[in-house]
Amino acid sequence: MEAPPLSSSPSPQLRHRAPPSSRIHGAWNRRNPHLQSKKHFSIRASSAGDSTVTLLDYGAGNVRSLRNAIRHLGFDVKDVQNPKDILSADRLVFPGVGAFAAAMEVLNQNGIAEALCTYIENDRPFLGICLGLQLLFESSEENGPVKGLGLIPGVVARFDSANGLQVPHIGWNAVQISKDPGILDSIDGQHVYFVHSYRAVPTDANKNWISSTCNYGDHFISSITRGNVHAVQFHPEKSGEVGLSILKNFLDPSHSSKTKKHANEKASKLAKRVIACLDVRANDKGDLVVTKGDQYDVREHTEENEVRNLGRPVDLARQYYKDGADEVSFLNITGFRDFPLGDLPMLQVLRLTSENVFVPLTVGGGIRDFTDGNGRYYSSIEVAAEYFRSGADKVSIGSDAVFAAEAFLKTGVKTGKSSLEQISRVYGNQAVVVSIDPRRVYLKSPDDVKFKTVKVSAPGPNGEEYAWYQCTVSGGREGREIGAYELAKAVEELGAGEILLNCIDCDGQGKGFDIDLIKLVSDAVTIPVIASSGAGSVEHFSEVFEKTSASAALAAGIFHRKEVPINSVKDHLLQQGIEVRL
Repeated sequence: MEAPPLSSSPSPQLRHRAPPSSRIHGAWNRRNPHLQSKKHFSIRASSAGDSTVTLLDYGAGNVRSLRNAIRHLGFDVKDVQNPKDILSADRLVFPGVGAFAAAMEVLNQNGIAEALCTYIENDRPFLGICLGLQLLFESSEENGPVKGLGLIPGVVARFDSANGLQVPHIGWNAVQISKDPGILDSIDGQHVYFVHSYRAVPTDANKNWISSTCNYGDHFISSITRGNVHAVQFHPEKSGEVGLSILKNFLDPSHSSKTKKHANEKASKLAKRVIACLDVRANDKGDLVVTKGDQYDVREHTEENEVRNLGRPVDLARQYYKDGADEVSFLNITGFRDFPLGDLPMLQVLRLTSENVFVPLTVGGGIRDFTDGNGRYYSSIEVAAEYFRSGADKVSIGSDAVFAAEAFLKTGVKTGKSSLEQISRVYGNQAVVVSIDPRRVYLKSPDDVKFKTVKVSAPGPNGEEYAWYQCTVSGGREGREIGAYELAKAVEELGAGEILLNCIDCDGQGKGFDIDLIKLVSDAVTIPVIASSGAGSVEHFSEVFEKTSASAALAAGIFHRKEVPINSVKDHLLQQGIEVRL
């Protein structure tokens, strides 16, 4: 369940917080100690008003955004505390997040799975989201096979990355509606947001359930509908106005016929993403501001030497959402250096942003194991969990991922103890972004170093034709003996779901992305790569998408200073034949 806001010191809830499955299991056990075996349940009418939505939140990942979306649409939220809450619901939403096996373990406790099956079999209003769709099927191959609820014939299988397909499937993709659209009314031809590594496979046995499919490598089930039962693989709460209309159609069926039809953009495939990045830090007065560096220097070159202030983070995030940003990324460069969970202003930024921004939110900075001044140890899971509960969909790990990769390359052993491994194991690799901050080092010959090199498109200062990319930590202040290529391969092996690829040499220069670097890394891994650092014009975005296999491009300063509006970037990409979400 969603945790209460942190106080200025660690709360009792945080000090003793258990993993998601044991936490909700324990809560149900305490409230219903007699529910230890299967029961025969019956549906009864709810005493709640028509404006109440019952939410089955088993405690993993970001559910705050869905709560905010439901409330934004004018409905109240009631959490499931026991099986009876499911059976008495007027409408039930199940936002599954995380791993299939862990979720089934929770559902199988105390009659929850049986109550859920009874509710659905009685054709009660139900909406499953992401894993909430997958769990309806017979089984999953994820860490399995693992048995599902068995309500729909079929198997959930991993995407096949053997032919160069990037897995996880992350981003805005098109759906093909295969029957009466129902709650999908008005979204034909639109992009919706997916983030998953496993998908339900369509077969003759389940074809009558399927309401839409999506193509990514092959066709998979993107939604099912039968009577009052609906489920979607994508995230409507993260799909902007299109997603909100889907939620509204479910919550208020009478609304469907009145739904405003969205402009038909004729979406046909996975769109390239345009991401707005907000570097956030405290200024000299202690206020959180959005800033932007010049090769990672964020102070004005004036006598006062103050932190460059480009706006307030919540206000800018809302504006970028309205402007069409596909994601918003917060990077806290103040660093939470001694006590990450004491950084209450950043947690509040996430909470406030998620109230009105219905696209994915990523936060990075200081996500690691640490010990506070009193000797109290905090795991990276506790840190990440607080960001997820505050509204983040993904966490970005920087320096700590470098150290983990160095240890892995040295020993060849996955300890399972690094923040990267722990978070991806509990929340799924799609929830973990690794931020790589390399610096270009020119060479006369590729034989001069043991790291992967590239033949650069522009010679170095002394006519060098080759370079390797040395990774850094601590905000670019310390170089490490590991290259960007080697680091990317290692973190993919350790569980990263996405790579944010920066370049210190290009940062703040406005001369374009480092195509050599981005091609080097994006060709080396099978997970999505976000190009970052150096954008200065709309042409730089089309160049990086045309010359590399990057899935997304991120910019900061040109958006903050209104030099290049997000909609201008997307208009240009469309003119160049590059699919984007409008």
